[in-house]
Amino acid sequence: MTTIIKDTEALVASVKDADLQRIGIKILSNERISFEDGVLLFERGSLAYLGALANYVREKKHGDKTYFNRNFHIEPTNVCVFSCKFCSYSRLYAHKEEGWELSIDQMLDIVKSYDGKPVTEVHIVGGVHPKMTLSFFLDLLKAIKAHRPELHIKGFTPVELDYMFRKAKVSTEEGMKLAHEAGLDSLPGGGAEIFHPEVRKEICEDKVDAEGWLHIHKVAHDLGMHSNATMLYGHIESFEHRIDHMDRLRKLQDETGGFNTFIPLKFRNKDNDMSHIAESTTIEDMKVYAVARLYLDNFPHIKAYWPMLGRKNAQLTLSFGVNDIDGTIDDTTKIYSMAGSEEQSPTMNTEELVSLIKQVKRQPVERDTLYNEINVF
Repeated sequence: MTTIIKDTEALVASVKDADLQRIGIKILSNERISFEDGVLLFERGSLAYLGALANYVREKKHGDKTYFNRNFHIEPTNVCVFSCKFCSYSRLYAHKEEGWELSIDQMLDIVKSYDGKPVTEVHIVGGVHPKMTLSFFLDLLKAIKAHRPELHIKGFTPVELDYMFRKAKVSTEEGMKLAHEAGLDSLPGGGAEIFHPEVRKEICEDKVDAEGWLHIHKVAHDLGMHSNATMLYGHIESFEHRIDHMDRLRKLQDETGGFNTFIPLKFRNKDNDMSHIAESTTIEDMKVYAVARLYLDNFPHIKAYWPMLGRKNAQLTLSFGVNDIDGTIDDTTKIYSMAGSEEQSPTMNTEELVSLIKQVKRQPVERDTLYNEINVF
C-alpha cells in the first residue's frame, strides 16, 4: 500500500490540469468531492488517472480482497405491465403467451434443487405481473423460509414492490414490514435506471419514479434490512445525469447507511426499443466504475456484474475501484442474456470464480449477502 500511495501522490502532482489535480488532492486527503468534481472527472479525467485514484481508494478500503458469493436466481415471470424502452427481457401482459409464469411450487422446486449445496443466497427478481400479487409473494417467501430457513432471500426491485403495494392498497411501510416478516432479508438494486426525471420520462416513464425508489430503500433500511443500488448507464444520459444519480444515493446512504454495494449496469442494445443507440466502449465502462468508487465515498463496495460485462472485462474492473464481482449465479438467468450480454450462459462455479480473481493478482473471498467473510482463498 505504501508504494501505491507514493505512486498515486506522484501522479496527482504531475497532472497539468489544475482542477483534476485539486480533485486528486481531495481524494488523497479523504475529502468528499463535489457534484461539479464528479462531472469534471467524467469530462476531463483520463482513464489512467481515474483508474489510479479509484484503485488507491479501493486498496485503502479493501486491499486486494475481491468478494463473491454462492447464489442462484429465480425469475418468477417476464410478463410485465410496464414497457421500458431499454428492456429486452419482458413481454407485455397483452402478449403474455410469449413469456413465462412460474407457480410457487415451481419456484420452490428450484430452491429444493440446491438442497445440500453451499449456496447462501437466492435472488428473486422478474417482471411485474398483475396476477402475482403481494399475497402471492408473501406465500412464496414463507414457503422458502419454511424449507430452508438459513437461505438469505434478496428479492424484488422497488418497481415490483411499488406495484404490489399499490395493488394491495397498503402503504410502503406496511408492505415492507409484511415482506420482511414473511422472510425477505434484503433488496437488490434493480429498477433504479437513471433517477433524473428527464431521462426517466424517455426510457421508463410509467414505473416508480426516483423518489419512490429511494423511499422504498429507506423504509427497508429503517426496518434493519440492507440493500444494493444500481445505475443503468451508456444510453441517452449525460455525465450530469450520472452524477445526479450517484448524488441521490450518496445522500440517502449518509442518512441510513443501509446500502451494501453500488452496481453500474451497462446498457445493452439487443432487441429493444433503444437498439439504435450504440453501446458504451470498454474505456467508458471503466471510467464509470472508477468515478463511482470516487464519488460514492460512503458505499463500502462497488460491484461489477460479470455476466453483463464478460469475464475479461470483469477482471479489468478490479483495477478501476471494483472489489466484488457478484456470485456463481448458478442458473440460466435471462434478463441480461436476452439483452445481448457477453455471457449467454452466465454460470461459474466457485473454482472458476476463484481462478478468475487470482489471475489478476487479487485475493478471492467468499462472502454472504451482508459481506461477512465465509472463506478466504
